[in-house]
Amino acid sequence: MRRIVAVVLLVFLSASFAYAGDASERRFISKGMSEGEVLAKLGRPDHESLDSGGGAAETVKRWIYFPASGDEQTTTTVVLKSGEVIKVDREITR
Repeated sequence: MRRIVAVVLLVFLSASFAYAGDASERRFISKGMSEGEVLAKLGRPDHESLDSGGGAAETVKRWIYFPASGDEQTTTTVVLKSGEVIKVDREITR
């Protein structure tokens, strides 16, 4: 059921290009969260890269959120595999 809700939320947020999310929520992203949960909290990333690792089943997404109002000094990188957060890096950029 959780996966269905995440997919519905992902589709809804993907259609809403105007939603920028809340940069102050970036510090609360953690391993195990779904792709939909991240999009709901943060909106679409400023930059995205994909690494297929030799097969579609092994696709890893790397989402980068640049400093913004509410999180002015930090770049946040979220790494997702199979629709789930596997790593979060927050780097101070002054």
